[in-house]
Amino acid sequence: MELHNLKYTKGSRDHKVKTLGRGYGSGMGKRSTRGQKGQHARKSGNVRQGFEGGQTPLYRKIPKVGFNNYDFADRPVVFTTDQLAKLKVVDRKSLIAARLIAKTCSSPIKVIAGKKALKAPIEVTVDYVTKGAEKIITDAKGKVTIKK
Repeated sequence: MELHNLKYTKGSRDHKVKTLGRGYGSGMGKRSTRGQKGQHARKSGNVRQGFEGGQTPLYRKIPKVGFNNYDFADRPVVFTTDQLAKLKVVDRKSLIAARLIAKTCSSPIKVIAGKKALKAPIEVTVDYVTKGAEKIITDAKGKVTIKK
């Protein structure tokens, strides 16, 4: 491929731009496809979404209700048993060593059930464990300790 060999792909330049407001002979003269009068016929007639012609818009009439401060929420870091199958011991230190959580992470740790059964027993010491995850771990002869 060289510069003198480049060609447009078929169909990329077939569309024609409408030429507006160039007299009656063009077929797009006089009102230039804008209809008759009104805000949308003007050059600055594009209004933002939700604009109601100067009337207070609906989204400002409806009161704000409730408050959820997610900045202070104590959301846990969630792991499945499938993700933890490679580890023998699962606690905050081992997860940091495996680079699954950051050193600065202070969120609680939660283990949920995965899709596969564990092949080797694992020892889990975390803040929360679901019943399904606990069953999968104990079925593989592992140990679950919930930290409080």
